[in-house]
Amino acid sequence: MERLTAEDFLNGQIILIDKPLHWTSFQAVNKMKYALINKAGLPKKFKIGHAGTLDPLASGLLLVCTGKFTKKITELQGQAKEYTGTFYIGATTPSYDLETEIDKTFDTSHIDDTLIHETVKQFLGEIDQKPPIFSAIKKDGIRLYEHARAGETVEIATRKTTIHEFEITRIALPEIDFRVVCSKGTYIRSLAFDFGKAMNSGSHLTSLRRTKIGSYNVVNGNDIIKFEVSLNNSLDEE
Repeated sequence: MERLTAEDFLNGQIILIDKPLHWTSFQAVNKMKYALINKAGLPKKFKIGHAGTLDPLASGLLLVCTGKFTKKITELQGQAKEYTGTFYIGATTPSYDLETEIDKTFDTSHIDDTLIHETVKQFLGEIDQKPPIFSAIKKDGIRLYEHARAGETVEIATRKTTIHEFEITRIALPEIDFRVVCSKGTYIRSLAFDFGKAMNSGSHLTSLRRTKIGSYNVVNGNDIIKFEVSLNNSLDEE
C-alpha cells in the first residue's frame, strides 16, 4: 500500500478490499476503521463507509470510502457491477442460496446446453425481478429477512433491473458457472432462482464473487487481513 497519512484518509480515499467469504461488509469496514483509529491516529468519529453491500456468502470487491470521499458512495453504488459464480440446477432454497437448506427438488433430464444458452437470452436487458425474502429490503419498516425468519408470508413487489451481460462459462450439471454484468439493485440470488424456473426446473446460488464495480477491479483489491500490516508499514516509513 502506498504511504498515506492520517490527513490523506481524512481528505478522502477509495480503498479496494477483497472481502473474504463469511465476513459481512460491516465487519470488513469496522476492521479497517479500528486499524485506522489505532494505527493512523484518526479520530473515532471519522467518516468511513462502503459502496454496495456484499452478503456474507459472497466474496470479492468492496469499495471502502474514507473522509470526504464518503460523499462519493452514492455515485459509486450506481455503477455497473460484475459478478462470477455458480448456479446449482435442480433444487431451490428459501433464501435462493446456501443460507438455508434445500426445500424443493426438480427434474433436470430435459436440460441441455442448448436450453441453457437459449434461457440466458431471456434475461438480457431490462427485466422485472423480485428480491429474495431473505434480504435487507424493508417492508412496512421491517427488513424482509426478519419476516422470513419469523415464518411470515410477505408480498414482495418486483423492481426493474438491467442485465448488461450474461455469459455461461462452464456447464457441468447440476452446476453452471456464469459471469454477469448488471445494474445497481440486481440480486444474483434472484437471478439464480428465476433462471431455474425459466427452464421449468429449479436453481439456487452456491457461490458468488464480485469482480468489478465500474472501472474498479478486484485484482487490485487489498486483503483485509493484511490491510493493518500494510498500514503499519506505510506509517513506520514516515
